[in-house]
Amino acid sequence: MTDSQLFAPEWPAAPAPGVEPGPAALRPQFAKIKILHIITRFKDGSGGNTLMTLLGADRARYDPWVAGSRGGPLWERAANSGVRTVQLGRLRENIAPLDDVVVLFQLIRLIRRERFTVVHTHSSKAGFLGRLAAWLCRTPVIVHTIHGFAWHDFMSHRRRSIYIALERLARPITDAFFAVSPQVAREAVGVGMARSTSVFVVPSAVALDEIPDGSDPLMRAALDIPADVPVVGTVGRLDFQKAPVDFIRMAASIRTSHPEARFVWVGEGKLLEEAQAEARRLGVEVIFTGFRDDAARIASSFDVFVISSLYEGLGRALSEAMASGRPVVATAVNGVVDIVEPGATGLLAPPADPEALASKVVWLLDNPDAARQMGEAGRERARSLFDPDVMCGLIEQAYARLLGLTVRAEAPSTAGSAGARSPSPFEFG
Repeated sequence: MTDSQLFAPEWPAAPAPGVEPGPAALRPQFAKIKILHIITRFKDGSGGNTLMTLLGADRARYDPWVAGSRGGPLWERAANSGVRTVQLGRLRENIAPLDDVVVLFQLIRLIRRERFTVVHTHSSKAGFLGRLAAWLCRTPVIVHTIHGFAWHDFMSHRRRSIYIALERLARPITDAFFAVSPQVAREAVGVGMARSTSVFVVPSAVALDEIPDGSDPLMRAALDIPADVPVVGTVGRLDFQKAPVDFIRMAASIRTSHPEARFVWVGEGKLLEEAQAEARRLGVEVIFTGFRDDAARIASSFDVFVISSLYEGLGRALSEAMASGRPVVATAVNGVVDIVEPGATGLLAPPADPEALASKVVWLLDNPDAARQMGEAGRERARSLFDPDVMCGLIEQAYARLLGLTVRAEAPSTAGSAGARSPSPFEFG
């Protein structure tokens, strides 16, 4: 199936009304199109992105719902904004056969009862169960956003093969895929998760109006950090994916040449105690703030923002840090390479290599003018690419074409973005 076969051409605009508004020119009322978003964890990066998709939906045309596992502050925000919410107590992130069967039947019952026109899934577990339930219910349109992958190079071959096999099983029942970056799209096609003609790149938006345009010096005072010392930090969960021990070892290496440097980790997670123990062993002080709802403001006070992840779809915290003009050092994994251009918008290092991360950070600390230029270039790129209006506009264009609806000619756009065009394979900015 080609792109032209998948999406119908734009419908011409209607002529101007020939009569004054009144009874003769009343528009008939049609039922809104019901869309169900299904996500494993309605929190953190992909959850925040999904919330922005829900809040940015055209309420005159769509009736958005969201279903996912319990927990997190996003449920209340969604409900307060008029989004219908369904929390699934037995939805787990890992494979759990009994719970998974229960959740599958819960989704089937929900989809049949509410008769959704579009089911839009996110993340691997919810993506598989949600698409299967939608297909069994003969939902007209089934789409899936690839925020990242359940598999990575640091897991066993058997487990990796199972995850890829499940994604391949769901491919024939998926009408379209949205990938958060070109590299993520390429990887999805490469493993057979998606057909090249059905995957479209849609940048994962961030709440730009909540992110400082530059450094917020007040945050240093709140963390009891002097204004004249370099600060290296990150934002993320303390889990295997984010490699917090690598961050600690990087910090210890940096201290050998910059003993005055301070280090901050914003976030919580099950590896907190392990990271703290490694910091004590290496004699390096790291401020662990725990969860903070002002994480983007704290990150804006860093001299260098670091991503030490072993794998990462795109990295919401990275996008937010770039939007505030922070010089960044990141591991060269998955979609990160699509936004961090070495020497232009930041520096890259191999994953699982703390010494390489440290050398890049030290270079930025030793070359503040170049670091500032990279931060400014990154801010311009992030604020044009990750505008919520662009993301929501591209998604709704895809919905409209998949449903055979009128496609609005005035698609949202920002300077330097692809917002005025329809999503097309491997297109990004």
